[in-house]
Amino acid sequence: MSHSPADLLITGCAVLVHDDQERIRFEQDAAIVVRDGLVESVTSAADVADVVGFAAVERIDARGQMALPGLINCHTHAPMVALRGLAEDLPTEEWFNDVVWPVESNLTEKDVELGARLACAEMISAGVTCFADHYFSMDTVAAVVAECGIRAHLGEAYFSSQGPQGREKSLEFALRHRDTADGRITTALAPHAPYTVTDADLATTARLALEHGLPVHIHAAENRDQTDTSLSRHGVTPIEVLDRAGLLDTDLLIAHGTGIIDRDLPVLERASGSTAVATAPRGYLKFAWPDTTPIRALRAIGIPVGLATDGAASNNSLDVWESMALTSLIQKSTEGDPRWLTSRQALHHATLQSARAVGLGDSIGSIAPGRRADIVLVDLTGPHTQPVHDLAATLVHSARSADVRTTIVDGRVLMRDRELLTLDVPAVVRELEELLPALVDRSHGRRIQEYDT
Repeated sequence: MSHSPADLLITGCAVLVHDDQERIRFEQDAAIVVRDGLVESVTSAADVADVVGFAAVERIDARGQMALPGLINCHTHAPMVALRGLAEDLPTEEWFNDVVWPVESNLTEKDVELGARLACAEMISAGVTCFADHYFSMDTVAAVVAECGIRAHLGEAYFSSQGPQGREKSLEFALRHRDTADGRITTALAPHAPYTVTDADLATTARLALEHGLPVHIHAAENRDQTDTSLSRHGVTPIEVLDRAGLLDTDLLIAHGTGIIDRDLPVLERASGSTAVATAPRGYLKFAWPDTTPIRALRAIGIPVGLATDGAASNNSLDVWESMALTSLIQKSTEGDPRWLTSRQALHHATLQSARAVGLGDSIGSIAPGRRADIVLVDLTGPHTQPVHDLAATLVHSARSADVRTTIVDGRVLMRDRELLTLDVPAVVRELEELLPALVDRSHGRRIQEYDT
């Protein structure tokens, strides 16, 4: 242990750690030493106490709390929190065509900025330390991320209806912002979906991704209707469309995948890139989609499945904690097997698998020496989390996002004892309220795109 003061010392907590087989275990009465944005060591509180005058610039006494790797939201549209609750109780086509895409044609950079601020505040409050965002005006989102201290994987979304400049803007954004904000921002190319981006544009995206060493983040096989429509119109599934375009040779993050069918599995299994899927189950329930992400089948072929919320316009929340519980419950129901998905498996999806999904499997997703210090402290002393017979079950099925006391990214405390330190929520809400009438006006009859699958 270095003799210069540590940047941060967290003591007295239990810590979720992974062993060399990636099994989850819990170390009791532990201490976490953070230096230069990294976890230097996970040791016992007694060991630190034995070092006379152990020096740390900042200390957190975390007795009664659980330290977890920060949660990762593997697919969202952060600025869409401005549309929370605007398009309710609608089928997917009407949701897009009658409300969301008309309203999004009004979006200004200021709307995006305020939406991103509110989203980052919501995520930091809920123990999310990294999010993968797929949206417009992403320069603005990147500026908010840089300022508030969260980690993000950002892609400027595009449709083929924008012409070649949409694709070019996505590439230009990805190259300009890659590894910015002291390395907290990573980037991806972000074609919207196979039903809004042509095969030629998908193939060009794959070529650009390989040429520039960039990953790709796309919606695909979102639901069974999309797969059935693709089969009837083109004779191939959306996953086969991605394969034909060369996108399975890139590092690819597929959003949703509830429409992935058996014939897609061998195609995904032989992908030469790192393919991952993000699941956001609350939205699937709201849209009454018949299927959910086939996690068991994907895991059997080695494809990581990360947890996500999608945008708050469809999900009403950016609460990954809820996604973790819902994923476990819906998988049990879908598979007809109470042994799948267990609380420990759900925690694995929330940590290491989510880190892999966003291309950060080597740097975040676990609390271990050399990993980035993205850590959340969860208070387990409340009546709804006591007594604790099984820590994993308590975390997944009893604890909730409001139990997160402290959120740390890169060793920097962004929320301490429920107080946000880098964002002013009341000011954001006041400004956003003034802009809402212009944002939600649909009298113009325009929409940025057509949902036709």
